[in-house]
Amino acid sequence: MPDSEGHPAVEEMDLRTVLDALSDHMRYEVISRLAWEPEGTERHCTSFGLPVSKSTRSHHFRILREAGLIRQVDRGNSRMAQLRSKDLEDRFPGLIELIKKNPAAPAEVRRATG
Repeated sequence: MPDSEGHPAVEEMDLRTVLDALSDHMRYEVISRLAWEPEGTERHCTSFGLPVSKSTRSHHFRILREAGLIRQVDRGNSRMAQLRSKDLEDRFPGLIELIKKNPAAPAEVRRATG
């Protein structure tokens, strides 16, 4: 059962749910960028510069949280996101390395080709 914030336990993480969360290019970009940060890095959700409304951004981060990809922590009036690297490696060995080897296309490239 997920905790009170909606974070699933490691054994509750489902590969199909994780892959579904990663199927959206903006969510994949968030995880791709977090994968390159030092272990334990927390980033404000707005720091990713997603070109969406606040409610849509919240939706994307909820999907990532409920899939088990990130842990969200309240820091005052801000919500920070942290990649659950160790949990993901324990549950799905090699997933983070695979994402690092296949980084998200920058937004400028997506706009030019999409």
